[in-house]
Amino acid sequence: MPTPNKTRTATPGARRSASTDRALTRLRAAITAFFFLDGFVFAGWVARIPAIKDQTSASEGALGLALLGVSAGGTATMMATGRLCRRFGNHPTTVAAGALLAGSVALPPLTHSALALGLVLLVFGTGFGALNVAMNSAAVDLIAALRRPVMPGFHAAFSLGGMAGAGLGGLIADHLSPTRHLSLLAVFGLLLTAVAGRTLISLPVPTPRSGTGPAAESGPAAGLASPPGAPRPGRVRWLVAVFGLIALCTAYGEGAMADWAALHLHQDLDASAGLAAAGYAVFALMMAVGRLSGTALLERLGQTRTLIAGGATAAAGMLLGSLAPTVWLTLLGFAVTGLGLANLFPVAIARAGALTGAGGVAAASTLGYGGMLLGPPTIGFLADWYSLPVALTTVAALAAVAAVVAYGTRNAARTAGS
Repeated sequence: MPTPNKTRTATPGARRSASTDRALTRLRAAITAFFFLDGFVFAGWVARIPAIKDQTSASEGALGLALLGVSAGGTATMMATGRLCRRFGNHPTTVAAGALLAGSVALPPLTHSALALGLVLLVFGTGFGALNVAMNSAAVDLIAALRRPVMPGFHAAFSLGGMAGAGLGGLIADHLSPTRHLSLLAVFGLLLTAVAGRTLISLPVPTPRSGTGPAAESGPAAGLASPPGAPRPGRVRWLVAVFGLIALCTAYGEGAMADWAALHLHQDLDASAGLAAAGYAVFALMMAVGRLSGTALLERLGQTRTLIAGGATAAAGMLLGSLAPTVWLTLLGFAVTGLGLANLFPVAIARAGALTGAGGVAAASTLGYGGMLLGPPTIGFLADWYSLPVALTTVAALAAVAAVVAYGTRNAARTAGS
């Protein structure tokens, strides 16, 4: 008698599992698109700052005050976005914030004074801050469902989007006016928001998987999803603040590299303008490389060792980058710094979100982006008092602080959430 064909039909459980996996893959792609959008739009705006400065006839000081609108709008919005995520859901909030960011990037070239520029940058910063909280919160939900530490991959998409936006902006800056360039950027951003947002809204928030996966308590990637036992609220708030401090130390370094790396190479080491521009480029490239490999690193080392190793690597790299006597050693130091800082911010935000959801993401992000506010003026003042190389060593100092904080709180973090 012939044996029955046992593979003819799949069990309902298998069908549900395959369907769930496909939905998670689509959700991951949609969230990745929003991270790319964030970096691409922001970098496109940055590329046109010189032209918009000329258009508004703003002095350096007036432009600096206007540019604070981005940071002020972002940090003021982040905590409110956490509440919006809890009320309306992470997915709809992500789509709305993406549309606001993409649409508002067309506004700066329409202004003709520093005051008007600052006001529209408040709107742009609001979209930027809201999108960062909402999409990171959506990513935290997905991480819990996948039980894999994939947050660095999302932030790699942000880095790659920033590189693409800056590269495109540089290529077309001499051929398109800021109005046309940023209007086209807004159209592209709104189209990407519509396509990715349709997927995001159509899919439900994923539910965490149970069991022993790579993010389980005993596994190397422990700490990226919380177990059933709820820790004390006071301890949770303290841990969220700790991860926010790590994010701040990282963002301080990123802001400092963006604003001061080229000047250090040109002013202190007599590098040409083109070679000086490579300073931030190698930093950003190695940060993207580090984030692309971040998931594998987390699965191998775990979050605490990844934070410690990253902070220590960044501290060593920045000491070399700030104090080296030659351009090429400085560029090597900047590259090592980017590699070390790459995964500190993603892991810190993911861990805060795993503890308290969108509220944790909002709180840690607010602290983190506060580092971008502190970095440039702090280094500027220290450079006036001492020298720019000495001022840049504060990046190394804060990277070391992040490593020490991660090591010092390893047992508390494991007890409360890992």
